Amino acid sequence: MTIALYPGTFDPIHNGHIDIATRAAALFDEVVLGIFNNQKMKNVLFSPEEREALAKQAVMHLPNVRVMTYGGLTVDFAHAIGADTLVRGLRAVSDFEWELQMALTNRALASDVEMVCLMADQEWVFLSSTIVKEVAGVGGNVQNMVPPATAQALEAYFGHS
Repeated sequence: MTIALYPGTFDPIHNGHIDIATRAAALFDEVVLGIFNNQKMKNVLFSPEEREALAKQAVMHLPNVRVMTYGGLTVDFAHAIGADTLVRGLRAVSDFEWELQMALTNRALASDVEMVCLMADQEWVFLSSTIVKEVAGVGGNVQNMVPPATAQALEAYFGHS
């Protein structure tokens, strides 16, 4: 059984994340969407519990995807859940540069964990959690960018309807 870990902060989860999770679910027996929790993280809107709940709702249609929260090194979490592959999405050259650094760092820490990068679908290549937060923060409509539960959570957080 092949298990892949799709790690991230997912603050908030958006349609680009769901696209990568869906495509990873077709490639691996099981995908763990790992929500990174670090108490010192700044600029995070939602608590780990809220992000986990929103992610579970967003991927509930994918039977081989489960959602878990973790802290510490991603490769240590991968080992703990039996994953030998990390899945990441790439949107642009700037993503590649960051992901290359992370892949090399993770390889130095755990040479048995591979990284697979999936190219973002062109429909979502512009999308990031930062963009979603900025649009939602000024009352913009994000309903075409995020799952319905996430849109509701953002509206409640920012006090917009």
